[in-house]
Amino acid sequence: MRIIRGAALAVLCALLMSAPSINKVTARWKVATQQPATKVNYAPIPSGEYKIDPAHSVIGFAIRHYEISLVRGRFKNFTGTISFDEADISKSSVEFAAKIESIDTGVDARNAHLRTADFFDAAKYPDMTFKSTRVERKAQDQYVLHGDFTLKGVTKPISLPFTVTGAIKDAQGNTRFGVAAQTKIDRRDYGITWGKAMANGGMDVGNEVMIDLQLEALKPAPKPAGE
Repeated sequence: MRIIRGAALAVLCALLMSAPSINKVTARWKVATQQPATKVNYAPIPSGEYKIDPAHSVIGFAIRHYEISLVRGRFKNFTGTISFDEADISKSSVEFAAKIESIDTGVDARNAHLRTADFFDAAKYPDMTFKSTRVERKAQDQYVLHGDFTLKGVTKPISLPFTVTGAIKDAQGNTRFGVAAQTKIDRRDYGITWGKAMANGGMDVGNEVMIDLQLEALKPAPKPAGE
């Protein structure tokens, strides 16, 4: 018993002696983890044609379920091009297309239902597309993209307020910049009417769809001469 007490006392003494060192390490760790983020000095965005990088972009949406929660989803397979005019951004243009089959809400059964004729009818209308018609400047780094949106065979004009994050060079020397855009559409405008009214008001599946685009545009670095 005395041996056990002696060992416990020795361990306690060792801990007390090492406490200042531990505290110093902990303090340094706290300072390191609480450092403010370094300010990024974005560069002007050079003119040219940029491809939307699908690995770092999201074409997302959200819709109300029973008027009490939001179900979120996205389209995973898409392509897009941004033709950017540095001198006058209003002369820029955007096009993108997404495969309806790639819809993903995190629930396989729901994804399968959304692909049917009740909703998107992916077999008959495999693509969702957007083609801009003009860009309107509202304020510094704030714009509105106007264009034609086609879904389930119906084309209608929509407006997408968006902001732009200036250019950076990635590790491979490619130029990248960011675009964030949000808007709302009524799914009934595109012939998607599945759902029913609830006894206490509202719909079991909301009619208003919130669209959220988080895009990263990429222009490859020029190839060295001779390649």
